[in-house]
Amino acid sequence: METLSVGKVLIAMGLIIILIGFFVMFGGKFVEFGRLPGDIKVEKENFSFYFPLVSCLLVSFFFSVVFWIFSKFK
Repeated sequence: METLSVGKVLIAMGLIIILIGFFVMFGGKFVEFGRLPGDIKVEKENFSFYFPLVSCLLVSFFFSVVFWIFSKFK
């Protein structure tokens, strides 16, 4: 890897961390991430199961878009 491309990757990772930080700080006030409509939740007497299906899809979509954008800079 060239030095310039390593620098671009480090800057991109820093921006992603900043965006995630803003989402954690301010996003929870508007939408409870991980408790979205479409997430599977089953509760019985002695059993509880939770699978954040929609939340996983959103995270996957977000990272797909981010990596697609990074691939355009190659």
